[in-house]
Amino acid sequence: MKINEVAKLTGITIRTLHYYDEIGLLKPSEITGAGYRLYDENSLSKLQQILFFRELEFPLNEIKEIMRSSQYDTAEALKRQKELLIKKRERIDKLITLVENTIKGEGKMSFEEFDMTEIEESKKKYAKEVKERFGGSDAYIESEKKTSNYGREEWQKINDECKNILKAFADNRDKAPESKEVQELVKEWQLFITESFYNCTNDILRGLGYMYVEDERFKKNIDSNGEGTAEFISKAIKIYCEK
Repeated sequence: MKINEVAKLTGITIRTLHYYDEIGLLKPSEITGAGYRLYDENSLSKLQQILFFRELEFPLNEIKEIMRSSQYDTAEALKRQKELLIKKRERIDKLITLVENTIKGEGKMSFEEFDMTEIEESKKKYAKEVKERFGGSDAYIESEKKTSNYGREEWQKINDECKNILKAFADNRDKAPESKEVQELVKEWQLFITESFYNCTNDILRGLGYMYVEDERFKKNIDSNGEGTAEFISKAIKIYCEK
């Protein structure tokens, strides 16, 4: 889809799409020899995510930081965005009721319906979630730098490799987590993270292993390969890091 078609479809100006490209927030999936910017389904899906964030009034730099994180989960993001949009809708409903009552000359003078505190607090909590986990760390900074120049092909390769390793873990659940085969998979997983995102030391890997079972979002995502996969990987990582 050409950039002018995307603009018509979404209501976003071509100038804005150019700007998103310039700042690395949303790059076209392809630029033709004639200089036409083309956007595929993945690009449009990403743009939809950006628009959800913009609807919730997130600054562009925060949107970029959240979406580029190696921990970003689209499905989970949509759930959280839905929660925030519902809060926003509830606030608007209260304002509409206040206007209607004011027109009728009913009710007392009220300002609590204008209060944005709950929404702002929810937004801040969501926006900082990734930062709180990796925000000030060398690993986070390294990941931001390394992934900033990844294009569609690089991300596709990384996603495919990630899925393959997780599937291999799932397929080997019948083996002991300390077995040679499984420990080799842990080593492969550590190397994959290091090459794709940041230097995954044993300490970082140990923390990831803990997070895979303690964070329901990670656990659910990993267990999509097979029930118990997250727990299995966590145990294998613990053994690997204690050698």
